[in-house]
Amino acid sequence: MKKISYSRHRFPAAVIHRAVWLYFRFPLSFRDVEEMFTERGIDASYGTIRRWILKFGPAIATRVRSRRVQPSGTWHLDKVFVRIGGKRTYLWRAVDDEGEVLVVLAQSRRNKRAAPKLCGNS
Repeated sequence: MKKISYSRHRFPAAVIHRAVWLYFRFPLSFRDVEEMFTERGIDASYGTIRRWILKFGPAIATRVRSRRVQPSGTWHLDKVFVRIGGKRTYLWRAVDDEGEVLVVLAQSRRNKRAAPKLCGNS
C-alpha cells in the first residue's frame, strides 16, 4: 500500500487526517468541519477542507478497510421472535463463530427466502 504524502501542505498531517475523519465519520458538511476547526484555533477554509476530502479521503478509506478484521468463514443463522408495533416479527441474524453479528434482517413472515437474503444470494 502506497504511503499517503502530506508534503507541500500548509497544515500538519494530523490536522488534515482529523478533518477527513470528521467529515466521513459524522454527518458533517465542509462548513461544519471548518467551524469546528475555527473553534479550536485552526484557520482552514471550507474549500481547503473540500480539497483534502477529495484528495485524501479515498486513500484513508482504503487504509481503514484494509485494517478491518475480516469475519471468519464459519457462521450460523440465528432467529428470534420479537414484537414490533404489536406485530410478531422474525429477526434473522447471521453470526460468525466469534459472536460478531454480520447481517440483520427483519421480516413479518417466516419463509425460506431469509437465508439467501442474508447471504447476498437473493
